[in-house]
Amino acid sequence: MKSIADDLPPDIASQIHPSWRKNEADYWAVRDGLLSQYADQWIGFADGQVIEHGTSPVEVLHNAQASGRHPFVICVGRENEPCRIRRVTFPYDSGYRGEPLPVINVEFRAAANVVGVVLDRDIPDTGADGSVLPWKDCQALSLQPNQGVPGLMSGVAGGSSATISFRVWAHLDGTNYPCRLQADFQGKERIIGRDVLNRLVVMFDGPAGEVVVNP
Repeated sequence: MKSIADDLPPDIASQIHPSWRKNEADYWAVRDGLLSQYADQWIGFADGQVIEHGTSPVEVLHNAQASGRHPFVICVGRENEPCRIRRVTFPYDSGYRGEPLPVINVEFRAAANVVGVVLDRDIPDTGADGSVLPWKDCQALSLQPNQGVPGLMSGVAGGSSATISFRVWAHLDGTNYPCRLQADFQGKERIIGRDVLNRLVVMFDGPAGEVVVNP
């Protein structure tokens, strides 16, 4: 079976850790036997076994990646469903073409206890399953392809493209929030998805032109 990683840009695919590729192949060898127990659940699979499972992809990604075993992370029985990223407009940034757009500044951290990189013009998007940064921003965070988990990502127009998910943290209002960061090898937008937003109280104050986090 063709690997998800093979749909990445060739120079990126060549850097995917061989242990992840082995875990992917091992998963497919036993996948049918996992359906009865783990159907519709997210799992982390490594060294021939499920090492993490649950309904939250960001929690499964963080916990499985913490093992250092380069797990294959997937939703059992829904392997071909991409992480959906909907790019929609909201009121706020008056310089945006069309309706103004709400944007926030977020510090992304590759390690929870290490100061990261503050990136501006991040779009809070409740239609996005996960958060997204262009590959150039991922490189600024010193994220390497062999540290991530290859997968699929889809936009509002449908279709899918290959991505890599990274276990990082979004630092907002003095607190670290687990983030399932998708690398975008084609687009330029920075998107904060429900992996982070569902852990926050966010107020969109259109008349004042403000996004207030944890009011």
